[in-house]
Amino acid sequence: MIDRDNVLPLTRQAGLLRLSRSSVYYLPRPVPPARLAIMRRIDELHLEHPFAGSRMLRDLLRREGITIGRLAVATLMRRMGIEALYRRPNTSKPAPGHKIYPYLLRNLVVDRPNQVWAMDITYIPMARGFVYLAAVAALPGAPLLEIPENYYEDLAARLGLDEAGLEALRAHHLLYDQDGAGAGFRHAYTLPFEERFFFEFVEREAGYAGFGAANAGVRMAAQRRGARR
Repeated sequence: MIDRDNVLPLTRQAGLLRLSRSSVYYLPRPVPPARLAIMRRIDELHLEHPFAGSRMLRDLLRREGITIGRLAVATLMRRMGIEALYRRPNTSKPAPGHKIYPYLLRNLVVDRPNQVWAMDITYIPMARGFVYLAAVAALPGAPLLEIPENYYEDLAARLGLDEAGLEALRAHHLLYDQDGAGAGFRHAYTLPFEERFFFEFVEREAGYAGFGAANAGVRMAAQRRGARR
């Protein structure tokens, strides 16, 4: 819309178009390679820890020797269009008129192939943009991630779980977390396939608002062990 070769001054052209003169003269600067590298690392950390906000991402970057502040991380997150994923208020309240479907797997014993199927979707960053990946798995059949025994010993000491509850978690390779009000969160993972993909199965008790962040280190260490086998 602005013609720099026109005899009409740029100031007059901007006034006629109701544009700020600063927007006419400003030329955007390219993003420095160092900043692009940080953005790439933030994207990778977001894939590994989708619940991490700007403070946690700042701490993770600093552990890797990247000096950066929380506000800078928040700015880059906004620019990249990513945000921490967590349970928001009122997400369990159905919309008016929304049909509530019954949970068909409650108390169902899954003991034969092709009885139950699970599906998940994720995205894979590419050199330019990203692609979506959808996967379907038959249950049972997908081997679960083996959790080390010392994890359950720590649970017993930290949360005071009884032996029967611990044995149930141990038998099904379940990770467990609990909030301050006593609401629990159980989740299990399949072994990684194609070196980087896996399924997560979740059971959340009413009131628990997190994503089992306390178990992230145990899960990643177990996945690394499983990938080496």
